[in-house]
Amino acid sequence: MNEQIAIFNVAVIAATVYCSYRGFNSPVYLERYIFSPEHILRDRQYYRVLSSAFLHADWMHLLFNMYSLYSFGSVIEQWFGAPTFLAIYFASILGGSALSLYLHRKHHYRALGASGGVCGIIFACIFLVPGSSVRILLLPIDIPAYIYAVLFMSVSYFGIRQQVGNIGHDAHLGGAIIGLITTTVLRPSIVRLNPVLYAVVMSLAVVLFVLLYVHSLDLNKKRKLAPARLREKISRLREKREKENQQRDDATVERLLQKISDSGMKSLTRRERKKLREISGRRKSGSS
Repeated sequence: MNEQIAIFNVAVIAATVYCSYRGFNSPVYLERYIFSPEHILRDRQYYRVLSSAFLHADWMHLLFNMYSLYSFGSVIEQWFGAPTFLAIYFASILGGSALSLYLHRKHHYRALGASGGVCGIIFACIFLVPGSSVRILLLPIDIPAYIYAVLFMSVSYFGIRQQVGNIGHDAHLGGAIIGLITTTVLRPSIVRLNPVLYAVVMSLAVVLFVLLYVHSLDLNKKRKLAPARLREKISRLREKREKENQQRDDATVERLLQKISDSGMKSLTRRERKKLREISGRRKSGSS
């Protein structure tokens, strides 16, 4: 194996860190390149399906993704070359974005992160480099790549269900599926060499995809109910405001009538007379 630095992997990581840092410090920059189905489909800003992978929610999100990319991406680039690494990584990003775009095509949704590409690289590494492992930060032991992948997918699915921040958790599944398919096209022998593990991993990705599809249907139903609930809430607020106005008018009329009773009509100021006419006009309008 070539022990030289995986230059293209490092370059991708450096570009991602730079863009993420700019996003941390500039909401305008972040909004311009973040994943947004609304802008992609309506405004045809297709670059967002790729640019969002170079942005992250915070330093922890960035560190987790970049450490995973360095650990697995370097192995793929060193063993199989930069073209294979780049093809799998960017195909996985596009696959993850495609899944997110489909699931959230009717939602006001924002997401960011390289998770789709990273997930595709991890799944590719499982089959391209059998027996590979990774050492998670602060843990003194190496974890087999397939166990790390399961943990990675589990965290992703939990994040999808909990809608944690703007992190594109659902991109993990699209990235995993497309990454594995891309790897299969480039290296068909991976299916023959480990058919059981291949079937298990692909089945897991497909099952989670189906669960996400069902979850998206539930989201759509809730969104369809939202306008009716919103109208009901607005109606309640309007009734409350009208009641408060009525009580305020009653108090004003009572005070002015008492003043007239005590000192006569001429005791009212011009402003008080105007107020009395306004209240009288509103009540006549309401009773007609």
